[in-house]
Amino acid sequence: MTAIRSLLGRLPIDAYMLLLIGTVAFAFVLPARGIGQDIAEDSVLVAVGLLFFLYGARLSPAAVWAGITHWRLQSLVLASTFVIFPIIGLAAYWGTRGWLPEGIAIGLLYLCLLPSTVQSSIAFTSIARGNVPAALCSASVSNLLGVVLTPLLVAALLQSAGGGFSLRAIESIALQILLPFVVGQVARPVIGKWLVAHRTLTSVVDRGSILLVVYTAFSAGVVAGVWTSLSPIDLAVVLAIDLAILAVILCVTTALGRWLGFTTEDEIALVFCGSKKSMASGLPMATILFAGHSVSLIVLPLMLFHQAQLFACAILARRYARRPEGGEGDAVPA
Repeated sequence: MTAIRSLLGRLPIDAYMLLLIGTVAFAFVLPARGIGQDIAEDSVLVAVGLLFFLYGARLSPAAVWAGITHWRLQSLVLASTFVIFPIIGLAAYWGTRGWLPEGIAIGLLYLCLLPSTVQSSIAFTSIARGNVPAALCSASVSNLLGVVLTPLLVAALLQSAGGGFSLRAIESIALQILLPFVVGQVARPVIGKWLVAHRTLTSVVDRGSILLVVYTAFSAGVVAGVWTSLSPIDLAVVLAIDLAILAVILCVTTALGRWLGFTTEDEIALVFCGSKKSMASGLPMATILFAGHSVSLIVLPLMLFHQAQLFACAILARRYARRPEGGEGDAVPA
C-alpha cells in the first residue's frame, strides 16, 4: 500500500481525484439553477474551446511522427481503442439496457468509444520501463484521431442501437473541438515554447475545465432529478461492469502483445495505451454529443472507469517495473 501511495503521489492524481469528488458533492449541495445554469453552460463552451486549443498548441507533430514507424504496435493500439473496445461497449450496452437507466447503458458504450489518455499512458509506461517514445506516439495519435472517430462511432453505433444521436452533433464537435484544436496547431510555432515553460498554467486550465464540465453536468442532473432513479446498487453494478471491462481489455492487450512476439517494452506500451480511456476528452465531448440527454448519467461510467484504470494501472506498472533489468518475456501477467 505504501508503494501505491508513493506511485500515485508521483503521478500526481490524489489531489485531483479529491477535487473531482468535491466538485460532484458541491453540485449536489448547490447546483446551478436559472441564470446560474446559463452562465455555467456558457462557461463550459468557452472552457472546452480553450482546452482543445491548448491541447493543439502543445501536441508536437514531430513527436507523433517519431514513433509512427513502429506500425505493428501503433496499429494494435488503435485497434484496441477503436475496434476491440467498441465491441466490448456494444456488449455492455445491450447487456445492461432495460435493467439499468438508459443513460448509464449509453454511458457504458460511450466510454468504450473514446480515445486513449496521453499523460497517464506515458507516465505509466515510463514507470514500468516500457517503450516511452512509442507510447507518446500511440497516445497522441489516438487523441488526434479520437476527435473525429469518437463522434462518428457514437453516431453510427448509438443511432443503430436506438440511442437517438443526431448527426448534426458532428458539426458541433467540429466547431467546438476540432476547430480550436486546428487553431492551436497553427499557433504552436508562436506559443508552443511559452506553454512548455508554463506547464502549471496549462495544467490548471486542463483540470479546471474538466471540473467545470463535471459541475455543470452533475448540476443539470440534480436539477432534473435524474439521480433519484439511481440506487446505491446501481452504482455498485456500474463500477463492477467498469472493472470487468478494464480486466478484459488488459488481458486482451497483454495476450495480443505476447502472441505477436512484442518485446516487454513494447508490450507495456500496448497495455497502457490500449487500455486507457480519456476523461479529459470524454467529458467535454459528452456535453456536445449528448446535448439534451442526461449527461450526468452518461459520463458516470467514464468517471468511475477513469479512477479504476488509474489505480489498476498503478499496481500493474509497479509489477512490470520489478522485472530484472534487460529481461525480455519476464513481464508480469495482467
